[in-house]
Amino acid sequence: MSHVSRVNFALCWHMHQPWYQRGLDGDYQLPWVYLHAIKDYSDMAAHLEAHPAMKLTVNFAPVLLEQLDDYAQQMQQWLDTGARMRDPLLNLLAGVDAIPQDVIQRRQLLHNCQRANAAKMIDPYPAYRRLVQPLRDLFAAKDKTTHDISFLQYFEPQYFIDILVWYHLAWLGHSLKQTAVSHRLVNKETQFDLDDRRELMELMTDCIAGLIPRYRKLAERGQIELSMTPYGHPIIPLLNDIDNMKCAQPNAPRPDCSTYPGGEARSRWHLQKGIECFERHFGMRPKGVWLSEGAISEDAIALVEEFGFAWTATGEAVWRNSVKLSGHASETAVSKRALFHPYRLNDYSPVIFFRDDGLSDLVGFEYSRRNSVEASEELVQNLVNIADYLGEGAANHVVTIILDGENAWEYYPHNGHYFLDHLYGRLEEHARIRTACFSELTDLSSCLKLEKMCAGSWVYGSFSTWIGQHDKNRAWELLASAKQAYDIVMASGSLDEAASVIATRQLAIAEGSDWFWWFGDINPASSVSDFDKLFRAQLENLYLVLRLPIPDSLKIAVSHGGAADAANAGTMVRNV
Repeated sequence: MSHVSRVNFALCWHMHQPWYQRGLDGDYQLPWVYLHAIKDYSDMAAHLEAHPAMKLTVNFAPVLLEQLDDYAQQMQQWLDTGARMRDPLLNLLAGVDAIPQDVIQRRQLLHNCQRANAAKMIDPYPAYRRLVQPLRDLFAAKDKTTHDISFLQYFEPQYFIDILVWYHLAWLGHSLKQTAVSHRLVNKETQFDLDDRRELMELMTDCIAGLIPRYRKLAERGQIELSMTPYGHPIIPLLNDIDNMKCAQPNAPRPDCSTYPGGEARSRWHLQKGIECFERHFGMRPKGVWLSEGAISEDAIALVEEFGFAWTATGEAVWRNSVKLSGHASETAVSKRALFHPYRLNDYSPVIFFRDDGLSDLVGFEYSRRNSVEASEELVQNLVNIADYLGEGAANHVVTIILDGENAWEYYPHNGHYFLDHLYGRLEEHARIRTACFSELTDLSSCLKLEKMCAGSWVYGSFSTWIGQHDKNRAWELLASAKQAYDIVMASGSLDEAASVIATRQLAIAEGSDWFWWFGDINPASSVSDFDKLFRAQLENLYLVLRLPIPDSLKIAVSHGGAADAANAGTMVRNV
């Protein structure tokens, strides 16, 4: 009978941050790895620990794993020896560096300590709000240089120290906010001293050091599946062949470089190094791979098979485009019934799961505006409705939600705690919904065949977020030129083995997808500037490692951005 058939629900959280260090061992230029660690990666593990029957997949980018490990080591070393850390904001918080006297540096510090969703992370704390409220207009204008900031020289260092402490308290996830340390500091409100700051650093260090072991334990007990992306988070289909953009973007302008030199070999490098990094941190080989940004193509599927992965996944629009390209009945692409199947491309062995864009966007953008319990109930009811729609065959189908595991939650009350707690509680033993990891679903007999793959990504089913626009194309041209220089130097044998390894890894960082994501006029100018400077710095460092002069072209900004109202500050994209 249909009422006993449980639909399979595959939920996947993708944990990713790009490489924020300048070069391979310079200072961190942005603090998002450790801030998301103490807020989101910690909370997401805590939810799973609190709901042991909730099964899902967690995907980690290898460059995130390496940075988490680096932060844990640096912070512990500071606690043990007082050694300087490679993150400027942490050095200020810890007291390694004194509060600057220069008013421009002071303005930048105040700007940095307000990079959060004010409504959910600053305003709920009266003491924090009182500190920043008088100066908010200073940071509202696009051109901050128009303000007279000379008055900042008269502020006592304690003012900046209090803001630093409050900024980090605000970034603590719900689980860390329940600790005695957090409660004490929140209640103290002001005049934080070195002992207070050390206690906060100890709390953060313990959290970050424990993250990878916590997720490993969850995987070892079978509650979650851990999967990976290629090492530097590159767009594999575009490395393989820039012509892969043609199916979904036939009329988009292309970069002047007709191909990315040696791209397929680079794709193999990223996959192999990703596996090695994953095994080093988790002690197991991943069964599945979320190719960066769900970017997929037939040549990418061939690599997924070559490296022995059992599954991969991508977006709904890729499914729709591929169904049409394969000549399936037109109503198939209109009805979602066929979306709720696993697929294989021709005779390739890896199973492909397709994300439900509508459900994923509800979690990413809509439910943060609702009552958390009511929103989670609606999501559960949507899944039940799908089970009813599929009828007696529901158990042979899969509904897939794939979403960033970190970027949505600052827009939810309490970092999404009550939404996820209620959702997991309802799903743990639901009569109509079976939560499952992807690897548990690769043998479903309902697996269908695609004859052709329209290459694309989870964003709009295309690669338009990374290529096909002037600024994005220019970035590809700069990267391709750097790769040509790399190839010439490597072929010459002028670098010793150690320098060659460094150059190859530095190239991998520059090949990451995030630089291209931010370029263009649809993202906030301040964020575009951050990523533009860091992208060019990574390429500059590559030329230095290759012992070549830095081209003048890298002195010119790739992009300036401009959108002031990008959804979720540009960190996520809505498909529906």
